[in-house]
Amino acid sequence: MSKIEVDAIVPQSGTTLTVGESGDTITIPSGATFDASNATTTLPSTVVTTTGSQTLTNKTIDVSQLSGTVATSNLGTGTADATTFLRGDQTYASATPAADSITTTQLAYNPNSFRNIIINGDMSIAQRATSASGLTGGAYNTADRFYLNMGTAGTWTNTISTDVPTGQGFAKSFKLDCTTANASLSAGSYMTVQQRFEGQNLQYLKKGTANAESLTLSFWVKSNKTGTYIAYLRDGDNNRDISKSYTIDSANTWEKKTLTFAGDTTGTLDNDNNLSFYVYFWLAAGTDYTSGTLATSWQSSTAANNAVGQVNLADSTSNEWLITGVQLETGTTASDFEFLPVDVNFHRCARYYRYQDIIFDSVGTQGVTGQLIYPPMRAAPSMNWWHPTRTAANEKYVYLLSNAARTQLSTGNVFFTNATRWGNWYNTGYANWASTTADQNNAIYTLLEADAEL
Repeated sequence: MSKIEVDAIVPQSGTTLTVGESGDTITIPSGATFDASNATTTLPSTVVTTTGSQTLTNKTIDVSQLSGTVATSNLGTGTADATTFLRGDQTYASATPAADSITTTQLAYNPNSFRNIIINGDMSIAQRATSASGLTGGAYNTADRFYLNMGTAGTWTNTISTDVPTGQGFAKSFKLDCTTANASLSAGSYMTVQQRFEGQNLQYLKKGTANAESLTLSFWVKSNKTGTYIAYLRDGDNNRDISKSYTIDSANTWEKKTLTFAGDTTGTLDNDNNLSFYVYFWLAAGTDYTSGTLATSWQSSTAANNAVGQVNLADSTSNEWLITGVQLETGTTASDFEFLPVDVNFHRCARYYRYQDIIFDSVGTQGVTGQLIYPPMRAAPSMNWWHPTRTAANEKYVYLLSNAARTQLSTGNVFFTNATRWGNWYNTGYANWASTTADQNNAIYTLLEADAEL
């Protein structure tokens, strides 16, 4: 084939210039520029580039002509709709994801119902009280399912507060105020807020297997005492635990914290209604719990590794600590807090504790014997029967025994122990009643407390 070299080819206006024929390879030497900015250029149906790169202006490329990987840096910042994405004046067809190609693990939002392992994490249910003072030991005091446990860590008041993070949907928080300080903790001093769990509710964590699920704990917290705090998970069935630290950075400011704990491939949880698992929020810890190395991976329990670095929240009567929006879920990403309807939340709490009024009407003069049957609880509960103090507002009722605060009416015996119902015998004779005949023929008003907490 002959080779012709010319300086330029200048066609007349409207002339069509054909370079090569079908099947030919047109080679543009390195350093040369193919400039079609002032002309209409028709490209072949397939553009093949073997080396280098080429810039296409005012051209449409079908997705079928693209292969390999298109770097995101080449796509620019154009707008996009459901079928295309743009870079400047170039249009790229987008692909439609195949059915079922997106899994829940790829989503920041966890769509599973009851994904929150924590019960009453928004502190909205408080059957016992909304305030309790003079606290120095372990008890459920206010918010259902949240157990305050301490030893030689000062004296505290626990309230259900309306101080909450702004714009997050919460109405209540769990608040602790120090009323007697302990600035010099003994080696065995401790203070924690806990929630406790049945093993049968956590089988899906697959703990003790190669497929053990990671857990993510998220919550809102506020305190005037800044510094390092410890969150801690405990497997009580196998005496194993893990700790993570978080920092309260700004005093008196609501902050959201998220901590992820790896799955534990050692030690399965018992599949029953007994206590198997704990979540702790440490607030004060003596050297028995802080003298080791923080256990940031699952280990056989060593107390000295549990709360290393924990600040002493008990060191001043100015100190307070508030928490709400507590959520524990599988996976490594925290989803939005799962708000439940109040009735659903209440009945989840009532599985462990119930407190309600009961009235027996027209009981006569010979006493009353019978039984009460209630919906299922975690286990056969311990039961206390109380009467309130007589006031003008409730004078029409008769109260058994004296008017001393929380006088027990009847010891009784729980007689249903299966999983479907529970109840209690009660037996109150004439001698326990008020002294007047009118009262004897009226009614009994009493309070029932049923406790099946872990």
